Amino acid sequence: MAEALQLEFVRNALIAGVLVSIVCGVIGTLVVVNRIVFLAGGIAHAAYGGIGLAFFMGWPYAVGTTGVALLSAGVMASVTLKARHRADAAVGVIWAVGMAAGVILLDLTPGYNVDLMSYLFGSILAVPAADLWQMAVAGSLVLLVVGWYYNDFLAMSYDDEFARLRNVPVTFLHFLLLAMVALTVVMIIRVVGLILVIALLTIPPFIAERFTGSLRAMMALSALLSGLFTVTGLWLSYLLDLTSGATIILVAAAGFFLAELWQRLKPLPAKKDPSAGKVRPAA
Repeated sequence: MAEALQLEFVRNALIAGVLVSIVCGVIGTLVVVNRIVFLAGGIAHAAYGGIGLAFFMGWPYAVGTTGVALLSAGVMASVTLKARHRADAAVGVIWAVGMAAGVILLDLTPGYNVDLMSYLFGSILAVPAADLWQMAVAGSLVLLVVGWYYNDFLAMSYDDEFARLRNVPVTFLHFLLLAMVALTVVMIIRVVGLILVIALLTIPPFIAERFTGSLRAMMALSALLSGLFTVTGLWLSYLLDLTSGATIILVAAAGFFLAELWQRLKPLPAKKDPSAGKVRPAA
């Protein structure tokens, strides 16, 4: 791997992986504790319509994808707040329409020659330096917003009804959270692709949740685990000549199953005998 670091595209891939890992650790934690994994998946797949729109209109990739992802996030946030019992159906419709629209727009794009696999399964080794700056700006914005509203997100994540009683702007935070998920999805697409984006958003937080006792610690451990999985998967893909995005997810999945195995096999704490230390009465 040392000789590979002399190559600019490998260095760019590592930087992109680190940037994505930090944001995934923070936003993925909020996605998991708020139980909106399905919504995040809907945003990710609807964003494919933005990819098709960008190429059809001749816009930069990030412009079309970010616009459609934010629009989808806003619609999903509105639907889930007003009709929770129908939210899954609405998300499914937006998910399907976004994917279908993306495919049709790419079919209609004159002289279209974009590699679909790079957007479906990621192409971290093809991330240019210009995209790194965009990812850094988007990631910094997301982290600043989460830091500013951290206590409100904490209250909303664990008891939204109580948070409303304490005048926490839960509705605003719900829209804001899904908007940040949309920005994060746009970042992750270049690394692992639309198909695998949910795995990177959810696997590290799922693992971290078992070993931490606070939201802040869960975010930090999720970011560390995401970085470890990304760097390890990137190294293995380079060593074995495999697809980088899929390798990263398989490494994360291996980490998940190892964590599950550890939880099941570790010895349970010994229960204290309530009668220990007590003087028994004489017969």
